[in-house]
Amino acid sequence: MAGHNKWSQIKHKKAKEDSKRGAAFTKLIREITVVAREGGSDPASNARLRALLEKGREINMPIENAQRAIKRGTGELPGTIYEECVYEGYGPNGIAVIIETLTDNKNRTVADLRHIFVKHAGNLAESGAVGWMFEKKGVVRAAGTISEDNLLEKLIDFDVDDVTCQEALCNITCNPKAITSIKNAATDAGLKVESAEIEWVPKDAVTIPDDKVNKALALLSALQDHDDVKNVYTNLA
Repeated sequence: MAGHNKWSQIKHKKAKEDSKRGAAFTKLIREITVVAREGGSDPASNARLRALLEKGREINMPIENAQRAIKRGTGELPGTIYEECVYEGYGPNGIAVIIETLTDNKNRTVADLRHIFVKHAGNLAESGAVGWMFEKKGVVRAAGTISEDNLLEKLIDFDVDDVTCQEALCNITCNPKAITSIKNAATDAGLKVESAEIEWVPKDAVTIPDDKVNKALALLSALQDHDDVKNVYTNLA
């Protein structure tokens, strides 16, 4: 279900590239601002904030950047107000797409997303159009060499839905409530956890003709590259 489809591999690579050029800083700062506004400035009582600060450390974002973002979120410093919005659409050959955004101007974001969809042979849809095809799951991605059977054995006591290991990268799909425990268990198994987040996971993956795959990936990449876009999910296999 959560396996290594083409988009998940590309998205993983793009995240690393973003970290190198600083684009990840911008998106992470926005997210910290929103999460601090909604859940408070104390990481001990705000689990989402705690996870974002840990992500910041992993990509070597200066702590001062995070602190300023928190203060903007709580109103201690002036700053732009961002909203979390989720959009849905269809790509080439009807693949389903969910886009999570952080925006200070929803009208601009919607117009930009609609333009990207049309340019890449897709269309932005109404809320709920494709959401029913996905489930919110915890997804842990960890690097290291281990077989799926061995990793499953180490995670046998946890609420795991699916495990796939390929090209030294393992995807673990789980109950969102178990994500922290599974992240720790993966580390104990000798893996390097690269991300542990709640994601939209497709209930069923779909395949499309080979000559349409590159068009679909071009759409997904264009969406992910937009400044307001936090995450892009699809049911493309």
